[in-house]
Amino acid sequence: MIKVNTLRFGELSIKEDKIITFKDGIPGFPESRRFIILDHRDTPLKWLQSIDEPELAFLIAEASVVDSNYKVNLDKSVLDYLEFDEKDDVVIFLILRVEDGKVIANFNGPLVFNANKMLGAQVVIDRSFQLKPD
Repeated sequence: MIKVNTLRFGELSIKEDKIITFKDGIPGFPESRRFIILDHRDTPLKWLQSIDEPELAFLIAEASVVDSNYKVNLDKSVLDYLEFDEKDDVVIFLILRVEDGKVIANFNGPLVFNANKMLGAQVVIDRSFQLKPD
């Protein structure tokens, strides 16, 4: 059991098998490599809480909750990096933020998780090729 004193949630006791490892951290936060997902009240929202930087937490939601049509084509290098054996292990979350009273989801930087191996990565996607001219 690991104990972490977080900014938002106070002291947490975390079972080691619940820790998700981001091998290279999250872009902008390379030192945060261990995270846990916590429920946000009785909602589909979650918190991605850093264990390495207890003041760091991201509001997240499963991509299908935010947009049921959202799809990500993951490159083989991403699947290999996260040690996927089967596609059924893929779980996609989006980081959310509140700006001017609106909730905004980061569709270009989804969080990809291998739920069986407890590995995660933020994948940067260039969707500019999908834009249609006016």
